[in-house]
Amino acid sequence: MTVPKEKTEKNVDNYFFGCKLRGTKLSFFNLKKVGAMNSKQAAGISTDKLTPTMEDYLEAIYNLSQEKRVVRVKDIAKRLGVKMPTVTSMLKTLGERGMIDHEKYEYLELTRKGSDIGSEIDQRHQILKTFLTDILKIDHDQADKDACKMEHAVSPATLESIVEFMAFIENCPRGGNDWLELFTEYRKHGAPRDKCLERMKRFAHQYDAKIKDMERKR
Repeated sequence: MTVPKEKTEKNVDNYFFGCKLRGTKLSFFNLKKVGAMNSKQAAGISTDKLTPTMEDYLEAIYNLSQEKRVVRVKDIAKRLGVKMPTVTSMLKTLGERGMIDHEKYEYLELTRKGSDIGSEIDQRHQILKTFLTDILKIDHDQADKDACKMEHAVSPATLESIVEFMAFIENCPRGGNDWLELFTEYRKHGAPRDKCLERMKRFAHQYDAKIKDMERKR
């Protein structure tokens, strides 16, 4: 999500709370199940004409609707750290675009179109955050903020590739936690020649054992 212009530093924590990963932590295997859309699916939901701020509101409303029985203007204002008149103005815009059903001073709800877009944006955020924290080992809070920014720009095709890359890392013989730990070590200390040679020999031994095991099971 993009921080609204009127935000102050004291509101940043409240704002980014709206971007937090909800529910069970994603694994590489169930990313697609929780909503990683492929290119054809995402093509049916156009967000080209929505600004990042509009997407932020739809995502916030979507998440609030998952947490509360009803969503009110004050809930959105608190979640995003903005003033109620600002929320009311944006809700009018979203209503005109067919994204929400809203009566002044009453609760509101997303239309099917608004809910689909809000859900898609939230799914992008979850996938990107998982990639940043689990693969790149970015600090949790920093990854959360970066995912909020990235979710507006990443294409469905790129998102699908990220999901497939994470699954590949976990599934391929050279994948798993050991490979990720070596990546973390590489980022800290580089790749000395002797360590690289040692790792290559170890990988070769592991591959040989896996190949023999797979051949026995053929």
